[in-house]
Amino acid sequence: MARLLVVEDEARLRAYLKRALEADGHTVDSAGTGPDALLRLRDGEFDLVVLDLMLPGCDGFEVMRHAIDHRPGQRVLVLSAVMDVSTRVRCLRLGAVDFLGKPFATAELLERVRTRLRSIAPGLPQRWLHVGEVTLDLERQTLRLDGQEIPLSHREFMLLGHLMRRAGAVCSRHELLAGVWGHTDDLGSNVVDATVRRIRGKVPRPVIETVRNAGYTFRAG
Repeated sequence: MARLLVVEDEARLRAYLKRALEADGHTVDSAGTGPDALLRLRDGEFDLVVLDLMLPGCDGFEVMRHAIDHRPGQRVLVLSAVMDVSTRVRCLRLGAVDFLGKPFATAELLERVRTRLRSIAPGLPQRWLHVGEVTLDLERQTLRLDGQEIPLSHREFMLLGHLMRRAGAVCSRHELLAGVWGHTDDLGSNVVDATVRRIRGKVPRPVIETVRNAGYTFRAG
């Protein structure tokens, strides 16, 4: 059982989402405005936030920014009728783990929620990911190398963690887009390459190698 927060201003849809997710076995809180969502996020912890973008009081972008700043690693699934590429890319850059457009099929929403929750391991979570001389702090979302502690954005952390768990293997851009951003289609943006460039700009020596015409691989040594 997971605890979810549904943030949706349309009352009938909010009630429907709450019923559907509860019927799927989850505990569900809900909010109808941006400020109400901020209060609930401040006072509680949620395994996943299902978030509309067009909200009274403050929009979904502000709610998402607060949620991830307040609790790094917070999973946010955006559910919105605004489907242009720039909006989707903006959500992903802010840290959303998935984006589903309205109107939507309930079965697809439930499956996406299950998929995003599936990576939450039972019991005490692993704190550290070690590959060679590189250590990734999974709680603080920082990288340790050569005596330095390097802070990472949420998306940089997710991308580096994916590569480290597959160290030595070549990860295609398509795989990284699906595994880190939750999308298999072309977002019309070089988000993978841009995130790799930002990581390289922070890390004191090369840890991500470009494999020409194939993708990226993590250097363990």
